[in-house]
Amino acid sequence: MDRRGKLIDGLDLQTAVGVEIGALCNPILTKADAAVIYVDYADADTLRRHYHGNPHVDPAKIVETDVIWGAKTLKESLNREIDFVIASHVVEHVPDLVAWLNELHSVLSPSGEIRLAVPDRRFTFDFLRRETQLAEVLAAHLTHPRAPQPYFILDYFLNAIPIDAMAAWRGDIHAENLSRTADVRRTLERAKNALETGVYCDAHCWVFTPYSFATLMEQLAAAGLISLSCEQFFDTERDTIEFFVALRPCEDKARVVDSWRRMAEMCNVEAPDTSESSAISDLTNQLSMATEALAATQADVERLQQTLNVTEARLQNALKTIESIHHSSSWRVTEPLRKMKTTLNRRASR
Repeated sequence: MDRRGKLIDGLDLQTAVGVEIGALCNPILTKADAAVIYVDYADADTLRRHYHGNPHVDPAKIVETDVIWGAKTLKESLNREIDFVIASHVVEHVPDLVAWLNELHSVLSPSGEIRLAVPDRRFTFDFLRRETQLAEVLAAHLTHPRAPQPYFILDYFLNAIPIDAMAAWRGDIHAENLSRTADVRRTLERAKNALETGVYCDAHCWVFTPYSFATLMEQLAAAGLISLSCEQFFDTERDTIEFFVALRPCEDKARVVDSWRRMAEMCNVEAPDTSESSAISDLTNQLSMATEALAATQADVERLQQTLNVTEARLQNALKTIESIHHSSSWRVTEPLRKMKTTLNRRASR
């Protein structure tokens, strides 16, 4: 099944009304395919200016934005119920992951679905970045940002680096051989400008692998922060850079948590030798070497202790011998002779 098929598999495109977020110049669905509403953070003209000169986006082919989702919630912006949401390489950009998922949930019909295509860190320019942790998602949710915040802008622009996905799959790319080339001062100015002006600075706020995504969603579900179950999952296929997940509203918390746990179990965690696996391997080797060194040191200590015990025993025997000589009759009888010898030695030395 191709990537388009994974995103629309099972959707009734004849009768359903759906939303595609961030379609840009490569929409999954056209207006001829289905009743689709294009949603983005800006109008098409703004997007064309933003992507001017970007080799991966043809500004002339960017679709017209039907609904702008930014300052308002999605429900306020759409003002209607829909049957599906398609978002290809969007979830990693959203500034408040929990609010974003819940806003999608709020506009879905009871049987509606969210279809996501998500980049896999191990094979993209996020290679050097750390996978998103629960605390980071919760911290962002506390402040309800509507645009990427300074930390995420800094982390993205300082650590993103182009890589060859095929080489990553072969295990030919290692973190220690990669160099970050970002201009720190320019990146700082970019983040500062976003903070002071509120301008939207596009960045990958979140970093995932299939397993880390499933684990994070399980944690959010267990905390009662989302009520969306995993209904379908396509793992990252070899020589590709993305995985696919279908989410559906579900009020059964136990079922939701279990669905994400099952997704985690389905993930192929036997990843190529990426930065994380390489680091773990290095640490394992270092631990093995340290263990061997410790064993050798312990053996040396044991040998030294044995030598010390023998030496101490010999010293005790010598002390006993000297003590017995001091208390013997011959030692007392010869004492005047020893004193005379000492006196003669002193006179001779003058």
